[in-house]
Amino acid sequence: MRRQLLTGLTMTVAMTVLLGLAYPLVVTGIGQVVFHQRANGSLVRQGGRVIGSSLLAQDFTQAKYFQPRPSAAGKDGYDPTASGGSNLGPSNPALLKLVADRVAAYRKTNGLAADAPVPVDAVTGLDPQISVANAAIQARRVALARRVPLDRVLALVRAHTENRPLGVLGEKVVNVLAVNLALDRQG
Repeated sequence: MRRQLLTGLTMTVAMTVLLGLAYPLVVTGIGQVVFHQRANGSLVRQGGRVIGSSLLAQDFTQAKYFQPRPSAAGKDGYDPTASGGSNLGPSNPALLKLVADRVAAYRKTNGLAADAPVPVDAVTGLDPQISVANAAIQARRVALARRVPLDRVLALVRAHTENRPLGVLGEKVVNVLAVNLALDRQG
């Protein structure tokens, strides 16, 4: 009995050290060396201060900015410490009403007709990127608000369009924070 207890205790301590200390330290070390920027939150800095992350959507409400996908994170949305979805199922009446309200708001904000199609990523999702179709719709509003030619805004959208992951997954996307910072730099 004593021998089994000692063996069990030894294995518990060994596995705790191996899996609770050594393994996390090795994985963290590899992450810091191989994926340093991502392992540290992919922070975006401007003028020496952190202004956001390229991995988390941020709330842009002014007409002169591209708007990200909607967020249910935190009380007012876009809380980086509580990033996550609403967890409402696709047939949940609360989600259906929320999406319908978002569709109407998107159409109004972007000056679209009441029956104009709306990209799905404009009313659902959490990513900091939007589809190229969503960016193209918003570009007109952004150009008008900034009093710049639409072609100039669309050129920035093209310049900040990211290719599909691995060349085949998903669709091309535009990082909202990156394109908005580029717009601000151009004045």
